[in-house]
Order: sequence, then C-alpha cells, then structure tokens
Amino acid sequence: MASKRYATVDKRICVACGACENICPLGAIKVHKGCFAKVAQDKCVGCGKCEKVCPANSITMESRVNI
Repeated sequence: MASKRYATVDKRICVACGACENICPLGAIKVHKGCFAKVAQDKCVGCGKCEKVCPANSITMESRVNI
C-alpha cells in the first residue's frame, strides 16, 4: 500500500547538499549528478524527515491522488 504523502523537490532552489539523501530512512532520495535531489516516489513513505532537514527549503510534502 502506498503512503498518503510523498516528497517533491524544487530543483530550481535545491543546493544539492545531500542532507535529504543522508536522512532518508529508505534511500528514496538521491542527489542527481551533483545538481539537485531527486525522489523515487515509489520508495518514498512520506515521513517528512527530508523536508525538515533541507537547508534550502526546497522539499515539500505532497498528497498522493488515487491511493
């Protein structure tokens, strides 16, 4: 069963610091080519840890539709 929420990254303001990648308990976030973080939505459980740790405030939690 999918979670009700998932993380999204605004790649325009992401500073690719890796804080989200390091705190994600399931490894759902990876810094892509040193440019910005990408979320594997199928792995993300919506815990919100990445949103809290992001120094650039580039991560937001979104609601899944049709779960």
